[in-house]
Amino acid sequence: MVPAGFTRVAAVDCGTNSIRLLVADVNPATGELLELDRRMTIVRLGQDVDRTGRLAPEALERTFAACRRYAEVIRELGAAKVRFVATSASRDASNRDDFVRGVVDILGVEPEVISGEQEAEYSFTGATKELTGSDEMARPYLVVDIGGGSTEFVVGDDHVRGARSVDVGCVRMTERHLVRDGAVTDPPTEEQIAAMRADIERALDLAEETVPLREARTLVGLAGSVTTVSAIAQELPEYDSERIHHSRVPREKVREITEWLLHSTHAERAAVPSMHPGRVDVIAAGALVLLSIMERTGAEEVVVSEHDILDGIAWSVA
Repeated sequence: MVPAGFTRVAAVDCGTNSIRLLVADVNPATGELLELDRRMTIVRLGQDVDRTGRLAPEALERTFAACRRYAEVIRELGAAKVRFVATSASRDASNRDDFVRGVVDILGVEPEVISGEQEAEYSFTGATKELTGSDEMARPYLVVDIGGGSTEFVVGDDHVRGARSVDVGCVRMTERHLVRDGAVTDPPTEEQIAAMRADIERALDLAEETVPLREARTLVGLAGSVTTVSAIAQELPEYDSERIHHSRVPREKVREITEWLLHSTHAERAAVPSMHPGRVDVIAAGALVLLSIMERTGAEEVVVSEHDILDGIAWSVA
């Protein structure tokens, strides 16, 4: 039963590393979002896209398998409207028509390959809608969404003042700098880390051309790399969304965790109880992106949000 004044919607966010679903009842008049189902599947859609320019057949099949499961959930919960947004990997691929056809066949909606700027708008809305009434969170906010293929930067208060998407994400950086002979170096060499850091710094220079990163008073971090760093910082016995959402991680703690991740082995990272198996090989790159942003902006801490582009997409549907 959908409450009066609410609309039941489904939002799907298909990124480079993961595909996620949110089914929620939303009330545009009151600004309420009642979550019914939120789930994530690591599908690595962007596997080798940086190198080949194409979506790999096995990556497409993993993504379609997740879509079939999501279609069942959407049907069972009776969402009135569905919106499917696809980000970095499918934006860049030469065979994206194969991806579009598969999604339409399974979910009955066409994936919207949105621009990095639109992606940033949705991320900002999703991450900050709950913060706007909060006195303790100083504005303007800098919302940073560290994805698999790209990172979105958005500065704003009630509305977006500047946004930029740059091509540094945890999967792209790992594949570009940390892979040798088809496998992730275990652990990376100092030369690999230095090259990756330089790449990230160049991307931050690009972002700063259009987004006033250093004007922000509160840094809000989104997506799996940031939430995993929070889980490690809290030494959680398992991944716990409630304890991660709106947690705060000081910059020195982020530095300590990043250094450990960069110099650890696959087995050591896999043994972290809150680590999703699909993040083990890409988390070090994601953490380094976060640390570099904090160093560049002077942010003393990052406020971690579990509400992100998915919530923004849900609002856009309503």
